[in-house]
Amino acid sequence: MITPTFNLENAILADGFTLIAGLDEAGRGPWAGPLCAGAVILDIAAFQNDGVRDSKLLSAKKREELAAWLKDNCLAWSVGEVSSEEIDKLGLQLANKTAMKRAIENLKIKPDFILTDYVGRIEFRTPFKVVKSGDKLSFSIAAASIIAKVYRDSLMLEFAKQYPDYGFELHKGYGTKLHQERLAEHGLCPIHRRSFRPIGRLPKG
Repeated sequence: MITPTFNLENAILADGFTLIAGLDEAGRGPWAGPLCAGAVILDIAAFQNDGVRDSKLLSAKKREELAAWLKDNCLAWSVGEVSSEEIDKLGLQLANKTAMKRAIENLKIKPDFILTDYVGRIEFRTPFKVVKSGDKLSFSIAAASIIAKVYRDSLMLEFAKQYPDYGFELHKGYGTKLHQERLAEHGLCPIHRRSFRPIGRLPKG
């Protein structure tokens, strides 16, 4: 298993930068709910947790534990959110970029360099590097992926209370068999992404 390191960050620090923000998103693929991005600035010299991994490789419990630890021990963290309505208006690619830029803008400490997981043709005013599979290679990007995933999952739990017919607490909006069954029974609810196939032609619930 490939585990993240600070190799990328250390090379950037050697070039004279001091505050590196890791950046990643969660929720590109679901049929319902927002797309969220996480940003985090770690104190690289003092970082003492080797449990950080790409959020997809961790259990929900471990992600929640790490997200809490990261928030307590990082220099700054934030999230950027794009609603399902915005996704339908902007398209998925632009929505992804928008969530990431919002996450950077929401940081209380402004980074002087951004390390982001791969997104095509994204640009920042701050110097940046786009890294393919960055959440598997960089501690900063992996940490951001955890913050984004835990934040989005918490939103989907709230939506599950608001729209109890859909089982959002179980599938988080992804196109599982259960979700498809609930859609067939109840139609769409307000947080479904109407621009996504195959749900776009289903009746509104």
